[in-house]
This record gives sequence, structure tokens and C-alpha cells, in this order.
Amino acid sequence: MKINIYYGGRGLLDDPTLYVLNKMQAVFEELNVNVERFNLHELKNSITTLPQTLKEADGIILATTVEWYGIGGYMQQFLDACWLYGDKEKISTIYMSPVVMSTTYGEREAKLNLRVAWEILGGLPCTGMCGYIADSAMLEINDEYSNLIEKKAENIYRSINQKMVSFPASNQAVKQKVAVSKTINLTPQETEQLSQYASDEDYVQQQKEDLQELASMFRGMMKTKDGKESNLFINEFKENFKPQAGFSGTYKFYINNQSKPLIIDVDTSQLEVYYGELEKADVEIHISEEILSGAVAGRMSFQRAFMAGEMTMKGDFRILRTLDQIFTFAK
Repeated sequence: MKINIYYGGRGLLDDPTLYVLNKMQAVFEELNVNVERFNLHELKNSITTLPQTLKEADGIILATTVEWYGIGGYMQQFLDACWLYGDKEKISTIYMSPVVMSTTYGEREAKLNLRVAWEILGGLPCTGMCGYIADSAMLEINDEYSNLIEKKAENIYRSINQKMVSFPASNQAVKQKVAVSKTINLTPQETEQLSQYASDEDYVQQQKEDLQELASMFRGMMKTKDGKESNLFINEFKENFKPQAGFSGTYKFYINNQSKPLIIDVDTSQLEVYYGELEKADVEIHISEEILSGAVAGRMSFQRAFMAGEMTMKGDFRILRTLDQIFTFAK
């Protein structure tokens, strides 16, 4: 039998979880169990590859320390990696025991979170333990606590060795019916390779640079043959401009298929419309070319498009409403 221990604390000398794990590991080794521990704080740059270590495990212990709130970032990263890169078929055969010690409030909630997370991954939860330990010295001087830890370790061993059966969890049934997640059909080997790429900072940085280069190339391709940016929609806005006394405002339209945003700068009776950059606009609008074409053709107002969810905006809503007043597009 093999049991893997994944420790998600910070590795502090007075961490009560470390004392508990050392006790439990000693019990497992006396029972001839092959135990391997992974300290996530020491492996933080390769956490995405750790789901590969589940392959030979019959059971695992997810151990963490609640120092202020929740299970901590390292453990959350590991669970994220199991969801993204783990072999779900293998996980479905692995028993998991949560071990949570707390120096503040929240050990029961953290223990429950680990159990639920493993169930959602498809794994098999078994008995765990949690407790509030303000001072790790309490564990060392209290024989009853030591006996309790040893008994818990023996129960975990029995659960894994005897492959204890448990009732199905409702969160698995609900997840299968209503969860919306983007799944990628990869083999376990391909998923393992993907996790290695994700942990390679040089590879990730190179991918970002390649994407930026592609974006620059496509921006160049979207320019007109004479090298100038498109004049799409510019004349329509200029021809249908109806100034409003005392009104000034700036709009930035992000239009798909356009390399630069469309800027509309209104200052009472003065109007500037161009494709370019503006550091800050009163209203920023994200809209498709199709919807904007309908608006300038008079088939839809900008406020109606916003309310229908066909465009999004950020900024002053009052200035957005004025957009339909200063540009009167007729059918």
C-alpha cells in the first residue's frame, strides 16, 4: 500500500499540522505502508505537475493549517491542478483523508472544503481529523492527543486497506447535471504533458510573446491597402451629429475586427471621430461590428442595445444615454 501526504502549510517549526503528520507517518510506516510526503511550499513552482504523483497512490492525506482563513493558497493550487490536469479515472479510485489543524477559527470548515473538493473531483473521501491547537507544545505534552492521532492514523489505514464503501455524494450527481465547464478531451499522457508545460515559466512566457506577435500581425492585416486605418462608421457619426448645448463627453468604441478603438470626442458643437488611442474616455463601449451597423442604420438605439446585452459599457451611464440624443440615426 502507498499513501501520499500533501502538506499545504508554510512549514513553520511550530505548525501543529507538521507534528500530527509526523505522528501519523510513523504509524503508517510501522504498518509497512510506503509513505511519500510532498511539501507544497517547497514545490510551489511545480505544483501543476503534482497530480502525476497520484498514479501509484492507494490513498492520500490532504493536510493544511488554518492560520487566518481557509485551506491556504498552496493547497488550493494543488486542487486546481488536480481538476485541470489530474487523471480523473485514477482519482476515482483514491481514498482521501483531510487533516486540518488550526491556530485560529475555521478548522471544521476547511476539513469539509477538502472533503467536498475531493468528492467533486470524483475521489473517495474517508475519515479525517481536525482540531484547534493554539500552541503546538500542547500536542507534545499531552499523551491523550498522541493516542488520538495514532488511532486516527490506524482508522485511515483500515479504510484504505479494506476499500471501505461509502454512499454516493449528492454533489457528484449535481455536478454531472448542472456544472458548466470547458473540458478538453485529452488522454492522461497528454494531460500530464500539458501540466509540465504549464509549470515551465519560460514556455509560458514564450507563448505570451508569440500571442503578442500574432496580435500585431493581425492588426497589420486589418489595415487598408493604402496603409491607413479603416474609416468605417466615421462618416455616419459625422453626418448625424446633433449638438446639445453645454454637453461634452468622450466615447471609446472597441469594435471587433478593428485594430484600434473608434474615438468620439464631443465638445458642445465640436466633434472629432477617428480610430486611435485615448488614455481615458468618459464611456468605454464593447460592441460588434454587426450591432454597431444596426445602430448607425437607425434600427436600434445604443441604450436598447445595452439593455439587451448586445453591447457592454464602462463609465458614466448618463453620458451613454446622451449618445442617442447627439446622434440621431434615421432609418
